[in-house]
Amino acid sequence: MFDSFSIQKKSGRIIALAMAGLLAVGVAGCSPTKPEVTASAEGVTAAVEVSAVDNAYYPQTVTVKVGEAVRWTFDGGAKHDVVAADGSFVSELQKGGSFTHVFTEPGKYDYDCSIHPEMRGTVIVEE
Repeated sequence: MFDSFSIQKKSGRIIALAMAGLLAVGVAGCSPTKPEVTASAEGVTAAVEVSAVDNAYYPQTVTVKVGEAVRWTFDGGAKHDVVAADGSFVSELQKGGSFTHVFTEPGKYDYDCSIHPEMRGTVIVEE
């Protein structure tokens, strides 16, 4: 029938498979996916400029009116992006250059950098 060696061998395989499954679920749960990149509104004059440098946005909170744009300029040695919490605007990950978004609805738009979650900012859009 079964000897103790074959039972231990099967038990070891089951434990290894279970651990691999738990690891896969744990890794997937820790890596949020970045929403799809939205096109930058090139050629639009921005009402406000925000710098993304040294793992911070300057200024951190800005206010614009409906129909106005914000331009983020990327400087420094590390790559950054802007990712709206609601996914309404998402830039490429970049070291230099800029990204511009026109706000068409009033509200409060929180955003961060997908690889530096301590980088947070807010755009307040008023009527």
